[in-house]
Order: sequence, then structure tokens, then C-alpha cells
Amino acid sequence: MAFSNKPKKTNSFYQSNLCTTLFFIVLFTIPALFLLHTSTSSICTNLSTNHGNRPWSGDLRSAEFAWNRLSFLQNYPPRVTLKIAVFSRKWPITTTPGGMERHAHTLHMSLARRGHQVHIFTSPVNNINSPSVSQDRNNNYPQIHFHEGEAGKWRYNKAWEQFDEENQREPFDVVHSESVALPHWLARNVPNLAVSWHGIALESLQSDIYQDLTRKPLEPISPAFNKSLQGVVLKVLNEIRFFRNYAHHVAISDSCGEMLRDVYQIPSGRVHVILNGVDENEYGLDSSLGQDFRSKIGIPENASLVLGIAGRLVKDKGHPLLYEAFSKLMLKHPDVYLIVAGSGPWEQRYKDFGRQVLVLGSMNPAELRAFYNSIDIFVNPTLRPQGLDLTLMEAMMSGKPVMASRFPSIKGTIVVDDEFGFMFSPNVDSLFKALKDAVREGPKRLAQRGEACRQYAAAMFTASKMALAYERLFLCIKNETFCTYP
Repeated sequence: MAFSNKPKKTNSFYQSNLCTTLFFIVLFTIPALFLLHTSTSSICTNLSTNHGNRPWSGDLRSAEFAWNRLSFLQNYPPRVTLKIAVFSRKWPITTTPGGMERHAHTLHMSLARRGHQVHIFTSPVNNINSPSVSQDRNNNYPQIHFHEGEAGKWRYNKAWEQFDEENQREPFDVVHSESVALPHWLARNVPNLAVSWHGIALESLQSDIYQDLTRKPLEPISPAFNKSLQGVVLKVLNEIRFFRNYAHHVAISDSCGEMLRDVYQIPSGRVHVILNGVDENEYGLDSSLGQDFRSKIGIPENASLVLGIAGRLVKDKGHPLLYEAFSKLMLKHPDVYLIVAGSGPWEQRYKDFGRQVLVLGSMNPAELRAFYNSIDIFVNPTLRPQGLDLTLMEAMMSGKPVMASRFPSIKGTIVVDDEFGFMFSPNVDSLFKALKDAVREGPKRLAQRGEACRQYAAAMFTASKMALAYERLFLCIKNETFCTYP
């Protein structure tokens, strides 16, 4: 009975201990796990970069490297028109799209241009009055099905009803779920489904840890972090249990593919690595465009170096790191400038820096093209290990070197060569050192690195390369004959 006198305090003590124990288990176990993954990823990268000298052939389902490393010809195999269903939470019509929406748009626009019947099932937007809007399929444009309801709010059950009606009219050859747009209990029953993972719970757990490590010494732990920590471990376990029921998995980075095979225990033949791509017609090297843009926004001609960052100005994108690191850099280098393309909570803080930081707000693709060409190096201090940030690919396609967080997904897929730029641990000191190294090298050396980036991006990260790889996967799902490469 003595133990029941203060039940609330005892329970609180055990909950606190449980939270602390879980934290340190995760904190020390996950990095060790990823050291193994990084090693494997490096081996995979080294082998796969030799494909040009040693052609690969066989069943594509057995390939554990990114399909982007292979050559898929525009007219081979012979043209087969597929009917493709796509579930995407949002479709970029009028708003500034996020990375996943941009990926979905780029991919499925490309597939539609290749003659496939693409049906998009997505949430409604403000300027669409009817619950379903379809485009003329003769225009090589996807047919868009907006379900009824509140604009921007994804209701998978309504989307599923529209899909079911269309599927009964004429069955789909393949169903593509962008991440968790289609919930597990529905998706597991679809034999011809491929789900693309833009982030999984294990990677999200890492992101939470890296964000918490940016806390100041006397800053308290966020209640949201405590709550997230207690729930995310169970989420990882649940994912491991139900992921195996999906027919096909598309990982968008080599490290994610390894996690799905090794940690989530999904058979290799059902895990396919296809990297995201960006429209090669929108991004490219254009020095005169960059110079004009510099003049337009007020970068002086005597600037010794111009850094750039693009995306949402939020904590998980690493802005606490860049804010502090650049504030230290400014003290010694008054002629170094930072261009910030994006909007969010950190916008005003950057504006407070004064003349050396130019905050331009959100940009459309045409403006981003000029932005990338105006900088000497692109900085991405993300604290999110999941997925691959399209801005890194866009910068490389524009002939710019990159400075990025040392995460397995980025190291194993993007910055696979030291020539491509600089990598840093996700902390202020490491980023500050990388910034100083870039300043010391100067624009001329960085331009040489940028050319190496442009060549690599043109071989790996184009929209056409991504679309051809997805097309081959979808053909393989429809008919195993197409699974044999070449």
C-alpha cells in the first residue's frame, strides 16, 4: 500500500524515465545504424558509377541501385499505352507547390506527354467549382479528378470512390500512390500498386533528433518533441509491420532503398530506387541571366562571393544553423552576400541582417532559374534526412556546386563526389567551417565544381530520365516481359 500513496508522482517519474531511455536509445542506435548504411551506400555508388564501362543487364527488380544510372531509350520497348491512376494529396494548380507536389507534377506530365492515359485523383482547389475536372487526353495532359469537399483538404475515401468508378469503366494498368496519399488498409489490396516514399517514420525520427540538437544549452525541451518521441517509435514498428503488404515500393534515394530492404525487411524484388528529377528545360546554365539578376536585386559588382538558399524558411530546413553560421561569417567577410529565396517564420530574422542578406520571398520556376544562375554556391542546411530536396538538383542542373548536410540520402545520391561541393555535419561549427572553405576557394574554383555538378545532374536528375524509369517500372508491373533489361 505504501507505493500507492503518491501515484501521480510515481507515474510521472516512470514516464520521464521512459522518454529519456527512448531518447538515448534512438540517439545512439540510429547513427550507428546509418554508419552501416552509409558504408553500403558508398559501395553501391562506386559499383553503379562503373555501369558505363561495365554494362548491367538482368531483371530490373533485382537492381539495388538507382534505375537512373541505366539508359532507357525513348522508343524502346515498343510503345505500349498505359492507363495510370495517381493518388496525390495535392496537385499544383494555383498555389506555390511543395517538393512532393512538384515531383508528382513533373513526373506525370512527362508520362502524359509520352502518350499514357494519366488520371490524377487529388484534393480540390479554390478556383475549381466542380468536384471533378478532366482535361482533354488528346492534349497529352493528365486528367485531373478533384474530389468534392474543402479546398486543399485530402479526403482519400472520396478520391477512392472516383477511382473505383473509373476503374470499373476501364481497369487501370497501374496505380501510383504518392507517399501515404492512399492509406495502408486500401493500398494493401491493390496488386498493381506502386507507392513512392518521400519520407518514412525512421527518417522522420532522425529529423526530430537533429532539430532538438539545435537547442540552446538552457532552452527547455519542446513538449511537442517529447510527445513526438514517445509516438514515433511505435510508428516505425507499425510501418515495418504493414509496409511489407504493399505490392511495390519506390524509394527516392539509395539510402531509403537500403532502409526499406534491411530495416523494414521488404523483399528486394519489391523495392525499386528511382531518383526524383527536375525539368531540364527549366533549369540550366545561363551566366548573362545570372548577372542581370544580380544587378536587378542590388548585388554589388565587387561582391567576393554570393551564396544562395531556396525553400521554406522553417526550422527543419536548417535555418537556425545557417542564421548563426552566416552571422559569424559576416564579421570577417563584409563583401560576401546571401540571397534567400523563400518565405516563412525565419524571413524577418534574415532581413534584420541588413545589406549582406537579400530576402526575395517565394519564387516561380522562371525566377528560380535566374536565382540559381546568380549565385556562386547553393547552401542546403536541412535537418530532414528524409527524401531528397529538389533544390539541390535544380542548383546542380544550373551548374552550381552545393553545400549540404552530411546525411546518407544526400551523400549517397547527390554529393557522390567531393568535386560537387562541401558536406557538413548538421551543426553551426561544421557549417561555418564549410562556408569559410567556400570563401577561400572563390568563384573561379567554385565554377569548376559547378560544371562537374551540371554534367552529373544532366546524367541523373532530368525529368525525362525519371519518367522513363517510372514508365519501365509500370510496364514491368503490367507485364513481366518488360522487367528484363535492356
